[in-house]
Amino acid sequence: MKNFGWIIIANAIIWGLVMIACAIALDGEYQKIQNYLYGGSAASLMILGGWAGAKKKRKKIEEEAGEK
Repeated sequence: MKNFGWIIIANAIIWGLVMIACAIALDGEYQKIQNYLYGGSAASLMILGGWAGAKKKRKKIEEEAGEK
C-alpha cells in the first residue's frame, strides 16, 4: 500500500491529459474525441491493473517464502 500514492497521481495525470485533449478536439462531434477517451481508458486500466497484478504476485511470493 505504500506505493499506491504514485499510482493514483499517475492515473489522475492521464485523465487530466485526456480531458485537455478532449477539450481541444471537441467541436461537438464524439468521433473526434473517442480515440482520446479509449486511449485514456486503456492507459488507466494498464496502470491500475498492472499495479494490482504486481501486488497480488508479490503477496503470493511472500506467502510461499513464509511456508518454507
